[in-house]
Amino acid sequence: RYLLCCEAFESTREQGVFEAFRRIFTEHGLPAAIRSDNGLPFASPNGLYNLSKLSVWWLRLGIGLERIRPGHPQQNGRHERMHLTLKKEATRPPGRNTLQQQARFDAFVSEFNEERPHEALDMKVPADLFVASSRPYRGLPEIDYPFHDREALVTNCGRLCIYRKKINISTVLAGQKLGIKAVDDGIWLVSFMHYDLGYIDLEQRTLQTIDNPFGTRLSPMC
Repeated sequence: RYLLCCEAFESTREQGVFEAFRRIFTEHGLPAAIRSDNGLPFASPNGLYNLSKLSVWWLRLGIGLERIRPGHPQQNGRHERMHLTLKKEATRPPGRNTLQQQARFDAFVSEFNEERPHEALDMKVPADLFVASSRPYRGLPEIDYPFHDREALVTNCGRLCIYRKKINISTVLAGQKLGIKAVDDGIWLVSFMHYDLGYIDLEQRTLQTIDNPFGTRLSPMC
């Protein structure tokens, strides 16, 4: 119930969102998981398993993904309720420009965290109870695959190059190191961190996906 950040962006492009999360993680540490809807920039309809570059970055940091089911905003009810209040008090009417809108957001966050009591918090304000994460942000850890046969980098165009064959994976994983392991003649298991992404068929030069390893997993709301 504590608002860490509320920023005015001109679009859903990822770069500004990356910087905002870096500031949050540096100041408050890393969460165990982040719950979001299925829209940009948190998820991508064109990415492998609907991953986006932002959610891939979260995974690299050891942050679990919690996606609500499409069309089920009640699974993130507290956040949606806060959004209603935020829109009513800080965007109607909207600021004339990004700076004015940001000032309105900053004022709302200050009041929400430090002045407005919440019934669910026994009429305390969120700032009275908020505790930062014990997991510090130190950048991206290295990835290794000791139980795979080899490692391979995903190219900028989203491909793996194995034995002079190019297999499309996904551009959201561009630059990421994957582990691959032979499981049959011409068939390789491909993994990202501890998540199995599917099987590469070298003859067909395709990735056969499996059950979504990043499917909906929602932790209890305390």
